[in-house]
Amino acid sequence: MTAVDWDAIVIGAGAHGSAAAYALARRGVRTLAIDRWAPPHAHGSSHGRTRIIREAYFEHPAYVPLVRRAYELWADLERETGRTLFRRTGGLTLGAEDGVLVSGALRSAREHGVEHEVLDAPEIRRRVPALAAPAGTVAVLEHRAGILFAERCVEALRVAAREHGARLEIGERVVRWDVSSGVVTVTTDLGAYRARRAILAPGAWLSRVAPNVGIPLVVERQVVHWVTPRRHPERVSARHLPVAIWEYEPGRMFYVVPDIGDGLKAALHHQGPIVDPDAPPIPASQREQAAVLALVDRYLPDAAGIVSESASCLYTNTPDGHFIVDAHTGVPEVLVASACSGHGFKFAPAVGEALADLALGTEPRVDLAPFRVARFAAGGTGA
Repeated sequence: MTAVDWDAIVIGAGAHGSAAAYALARRGVRTLAIDRWAPPHAHGSSHGRTRIIREAYFEHPAYVPLVRRAYELWADLERETGRTLFRRTGGLTLGAEDGVLVSGALRSAREHGVEHEVLDAPEIRRRVPALAAPAGTVAVLEHRAGILFAERCVEALRVAAREHGARLEIGERVVRWDVSSGVVTVTTDLGAYRARRAILAPGAWLSRVAPNVGIPLVVERQVVHWVTPRRHPERVSARHLPVAIWEYEPGRMFYVVPDIGDGLKAALHHQGPIVDPDAPPIPASQREQAAVLALVDRYLPDAAGIVSESASCLYTNTPDGHFIVDAHTGVPEVLVASACSGHGFKFAPAVGEALADLALGTEPRVDLAPFRVARFAAGGTGA
């Protein structure tokens, strides 16, 4: 039998790749993770200081068990590393009662018994004075939602992976990989490594690392902004404002993260242009800043002010907006992970755990059936 250097190689050491490396290493698996970018960096999807974590999941009820497991694993990682990774603020999903956001959040909350309240517009304004909810607005309030500190989370995963024996090779670009006699050989611009299993988690570069996976992925540029309020900054602080996602027109959404010392974070959800992930990050335009400021001015007038900073990141979108966590088509030694489409960060430790289970041939504790590659070949719509 061909000798191997590693039991598992993870390609990509962002949120999900680092989580997979950590989950494998803590089980005693000889694990190597490779990434072309040295953290922290702004080339992918794991930066931007904060991410929202929420449980009344409007995208589909199938995600609720996965996010519940993620909550447990983020808390475990906090205890293991001694780092604060999560801040609870509560969360609001707002819009028309029959809109995508509110109806979807209520479906998940009711199907899985998520603790929540339903608020009308006057009650929204009473509970959260910073929000100017128009008549007819409905909100789903969940008390466990909050903020993950993105770069801190990824660094904690990497540190913990190393402490359990994983090796991280940063600054190496994967050129190709191939499988022969049950051994995966990963070739980089600096060398070659052999393993029994490989996990492909390169984010926006998945189509290039796995061109034959059979999934049409689209990379979308997203811009986030930090707004310095002019009037009542205390009203949009994390003490008073929950994280919030607002469907302001049918199918159009923006989200806000309360001020934790660097301004209110606000961004459109989707609506960005298709880009080449290898192209240099494009600075935010005045038009992009103005579009978000107009929404802040309309729905959070206390936060109206100026954009102090903007940053871009990448959404890697599947055709149905749901994740891919599965074996590569026709290559059982290689797993493919794209917990993507703009809503995946929060799940990282649970996805990493599931990938480790799959790599080791054990049954994942969460149902991965909605995230299989075969749904696309069958013309399905995923979860």
